[in-house]
Amino acid sequence: MKLLQSAFLFVFLQFGSLEGRKAWRSGRGNPQPRRAQQSPPTRDRAEAGVEESFSLDFTAVGEGNMDDFMAQIKNLAQSLYPCSSPNIKHEMRIHSLENTSVVCNDGTPAGYYLKESKGSRRWLIFLEGGWYCFNKENCDTRYDTMRRLMSSTGWPKTKIGTGILSSHPEENPHWWNANTVFIPYCSSDVWSGASAKSDKSDYAFMGSLIIKEVVKELLTKGLDNAKVLLLAGSSAGGTGVLLNVDRVAEQLQEMGHKGIQVRGLSDSGWFLDNKQYRRTDCLDTISCAPTEAIKIGIKYWSGVVPERCKQQFREGEEWNCFFGYKVYPALQSPVFVVQWLFDEAQLTLDNIHLTGQPVQEGQWLYIQNLGRELRNTLKDVPAMFAPACLSHEAITRSYWMDIQVKGTSLPRALHCWDRSLHDNNKNKNPPKGCPVHLIDSCPWPHCNPTCPTIRDQFTGQEMNVIQFLMHMGFDVQKMAQQQGVEPSKLLGMLSSGS
Repeated sequence: MKLLQSAFLFVFLQFGSLEGRKAWRSGRGNPQPRRAQQSPPTRDRAEAGVEESFSLDFTAVGEGNMDDFMAQIKNLAQSLYPCSSPNIKHEMRIHSLENTSVVCNDGTPAGYYLKESKGSRRWLIFLEGGWYCFNKENCDTRYDTMRRLMSSTGWPKTKIGTGILSSHPEENPHWWNANTVFIPYCSSDVWSGASAKSDKSDYAFMGSLIIKEVVKELLTKGLDNAKVLLLAGSSAGGTGVLLNVDRVAEQLQEMGHKGIQVRGLSDSGWFLDNKQYRRTDCLDTISCAPTEAIKIGIKYWSGVVPERCKQQFREGEEWNCFFGYKVYPALQSPVFVVQWLFDEAQLTLDNIHLTGQPVQEGQWLYIQNLGRELRNTLKDVPAMFAPACLSHEAITRSYWMDIQVKGTSLPRALHCWDRSLHDNNKNKNPPKGCPVHLIDSCPWPHCNPTCPTIRDQFTGQEMNVIQFLMHMGFDVQKMAQQQGVEPSKLLGMLSSGS
């Protein structure tokens, strides 16, 4: 926190200097002119222990050039950061819930990781993802093969955040100094469950209750003084954000904390309830169609959904609220949606398995249609970032700053959205030149040149876009004919991401 105090003290002094110059020019003051002392060379200053100075231009800060001003502030903070980094905690430390009745699937204590940032009034709570299980048989299998996602036994004492959870400004330019909370996923219920372990059930499903208890405990650790709480999550955690963001806002209001602005950031959790490419029996998580799995699961977990969404459907059809395009219109809290147009988890659920073998024409058409369907469901979401890439999860990836849509990076889009929400208005327009509705229009997987690197699953070698599409069985001649262009022009368009 000393870093920010130093930066803003410097800003304050600079503004004071600016006001003094204005007063002198207008005749309101009479400062005595002083001859500027010549600065010693850099090496001499370093040897003499003189601190480095940073020049900021405050002479014309206004609506049009606020971005330049903020860039200067960020550069100043990043320049000061190495000097104070020994005092900045990079690790999140584990805390078990004080309420021991709220537990993981196997009855072990649920918990969370916390990195406090004393003095910051911004909080980021992240919900981990990791699929789900929806009956005793596949929950038993999950417990045998992925116990970390059902039990807190063996959880490490500390975690280092990456992407938006990182405490390094060069990796996380706008949220690096926030109070950061990581809630491990150990409920297997898409963060919706509210049922305890009993004689009738071998497992507890308490995802929604875990979130509630974490928020309650954080109020004793500084959250009560927060200005903004960003509830974020990826994959099942991204869906968990859509299911819980309004509930968290209501919880804080009921506890008397009406001044905290609650927002959501849903990453790779905007699933579709579409028809599978090839229908299979609902035997396990992978083969079962999303609608069938959720219909069974919501009963098995005693799952809860947002009340306003629930009221839109008949009794027994609450499962609809697990799908982004159905629950989003009912949400009252502002939510930013991050979604790959060709999401790997969605394709897996739809029985499109990209195992290295060229896809058939029917599969290729299905993949293209998936992109169109996703694009269509997102068109009325005011704040979103949807690249035409084949991938899954984004905000905690090391490359999250490199992905762009229409020349705007994801951190930049989130910053623009953040600036547009100062008055907590869900649909407020973003500042000029600061886009928040960003969606690719090109029709193929990885037609965006900033997409994450694709690797051959067998050789591990990197593939460019054309190699990838050929690998999938892409027919250049046929596709060029469908698009009404020459094959050479189509290849050029693919290479450039047009």
